[in-house]
Amino acid sequence: MNNLSIRPALPKDAGFAMPLIIEAIGAIACRLTGMQKEEDVVRTLLTLFKQETNRHSYLYTWIAEQKGVPAGILVLYDGQKGEELDAILSSWLQKNGAPISFLDKEAHSDEWYIDTICVHPDFRGQGIGTILLDHAEKTAKQHGAQKLALNVEIEKKRAYLLYKRKGFEVTEPWTIIGEPFHHMVKHI
Repeated sequence: MNNLSIRPALPKDAGFAMPLIIEAIGAIACRLTGMQKEEDVVRTLLTLFKQETNRHSYLYTWIAEQKGVPAGILVLYDGQKGEELDAILSSWLQKNGAPISFLDKEAHSDEWYIDTICVHPDFRGQGIGTILLDHAEKTAKQHGAQKLALNVEIEKKRAYLLYKRKGFEVTEPWTIIGEPFHHMVKHI
């Protein structure tokens, strides 16, 4: 795609990234923040994005830009690192009095994990999601990974078909916040 670039996110990207993260992860956002009210979820996730010690930090986020305009996001990290990040986040939630502090495991430690991928509505249907998936694979390979994984909600048929087309296969059922997901892996 012409004029599309992917760059590491910066703390200042929080305002663009957060609505896409929330759209992609849905009710998981409440679990990650320990909050129920939308404004509290948004405020907490904006804070977490700017920090360096959780799975939705800018450090693990890439921004796709088309002609310099943010168009999509990718949140990607090593599954083993995810376990460390979740332990830190759980501690932070407890310290801040969050009513929910249990975080579901989302990846195996031997996988690189696509936590979130979402394209802004103004840019959908242009192949940006596919390019972000390719970027995730390239990044994981550069770090010596042999598996790239993601979880997709059972009812998200279009996303599931995209992942299948890109070489991901369902390896096991998965549950996050009590909801069923397909755990999909691509051997790279």
